[in-house]
Amino acid sequence: MGLHTAGKGVLDGRPIRFDGRRWYVVHAFTGREKEAEAQLRNQGFEAFNPIEIRTVRHARRLVTRSAAFFPGYVFVRIDVDLDRWRSINATRGVRSLIMQAERPVACPRGLVEGLIDAADANGVIETRPLLQPGQKVKVRTGPFAEFVGTLEQLDNAGRARVLLQIMSGERAVRMAGHDLEAV
Repeated sequence: MGLHTAGKGVLDGRPIRFDGRRWYVVHAFTGREKEAEAQLRNQGFEAFNPIEIRTVRHARRLVTRSAAFFPGYVFVRIDVDLDRWRSINATRGVRSLIMQAERPVACPRGLVEGLIDAADANGVIETRPLLQPGQKVKVRTGPFAEFVGTLEQLDNAGRARVLLQIMSGERAVRMAGHDLEAV
């Protein structure tokens, strides 16, 4: 019995074909990763654009936005022997597939699958380390943005209780755990 992990094989004397789809990297125009992902999906390709939530200072305010986890890149799952993959290079928002000679370069097996497993239903990958009670934390958003305090409690629903130094005293404040970052 000859059994191969990719391509064509023979099982019990019968020829079989394994799913030859692999994940490949698409070089997208920076800032247009969502558009590239949507256009690839419209063409029937499986695409993945991992994102992260970032808080940036803009016009003296903190603004929370989603951004590409890999700016300028999107992943697409194709079988280069069966799919019409050359059309990807003509897709809106796409510069080109990452190539070596005349063929797209496949991602290492398990890389994109691991990113998909780490992402939530919206494709968001959490990058902040897990917080522990007693740890110093900084508030990222809301009326207490930029305040530093001590994490007192973090429940399973993601709600946090933080002790902040406010007006000559320590006050316990409840907020979402994702609004905190380790100091």
